[in-house]
Amino acid sequence: MTHEHHHLHGHHHAPASLSTVFILCIVLNLLFVIIEAGVGFSYNSLGLLSDAGHNLSDVFSLLLSLFAIQMAKRHGNKHFTYGYKKSTVLASLANAIILLTAVGGILIESFYKLRSPETVSGEAISWTAGAGIVINGITALLLMRNQGHDLNVKGAFLHMAMDTLVSLGVVVSGIIIIYTGFVIIDTLVSLAIAVIILASTWRLLKESLYLSLDAVPESVNLDDLEKSISQVPGIESWHHLHVWAVSTTENAATLHVVIEDVSQMNGIKHALKHMLEEKGVAHSTIEFEFSGCPCYDKGDCCYEHQ
Repeated sequence: MTHEHHHLHGHHHAPASLSTVFILCIVLNLLFVIIEAGVGFSYNSLGLLSDAGHNLSDVFSLLLSLFAIQMAKRHGNKHFTYGYKKSTVLASLANAIILLTAVGGILIESFYKLRSPETVSGEAISWTAGAGIVINGITALLLMRNQGHDLNVKGAFLHMAMDTLVSLGVVVSGIIIIYTGFVIIDTLVSLAIAVIILASTWRLLKESLYLSLDAVPESVNLDDLEKSISQVPGIESWHHLHVWAVSTTENAATLHVVIEDVSQMNGIKHALKHMLEEKGVAHSTIEFEFSGCPCYDKGDCCYEHQ
């Protein structure tokens, strides 16, 4: 009985320029968070404060993406054979918990303000949130060029594009206050922002928990994957398919397949690995069982690991 173990792992390291883009985006957004929070406290605007909290979540999101890019460059060792890629999932989970806590604080303060509304400056809200549109827009443009090549970058890009719209909503509330004096709109906007954060964070929390428990990643369609495996020529049957996430951007799988003709093994192996990579699984280990082996019916047959 011979054993042959091959890993055709596709490691796609992000270029240094992408890390530089993320660092620039983080610095821009962190400076804006400090300015927006300061103006929000000075002018007693809950809308600006909640938007600053939302923009702080942008910084966490960008940091998480940068962290994932850096961790992808780390090599495995005797204790962490996959490297430190799984830590990106744990960081994502921690980020979701922190954001949910922030949402709770915004909601409590918003209900308090609804009961006791206070005067706020529409001009300050509009100008500060207007600056947010510029910062979020620049960040989205910086990320847009690379968002088609990396799920982390795509997630950060979509987050920033959405936040540009949120800042636009805050500008509108400031204009309404200037012309109508309807100050309660500031609190209503903060509630809307909290709902937006909650909606995006809930999905992040759910996926992070699933990935922590080695569930099938959302990026992999298991039904489609099973159908594609069955369609590979030369495979009699298959079992023990397991798919899990190595990190927030890389997936792995193990699979047992039964074939009759040993001469087709290499061709079937390459077809399977190519198909799995196309379906979003870069790391795969395939075990072959030969139904033509005399002892196969007894459950004690020859195996080949690929």
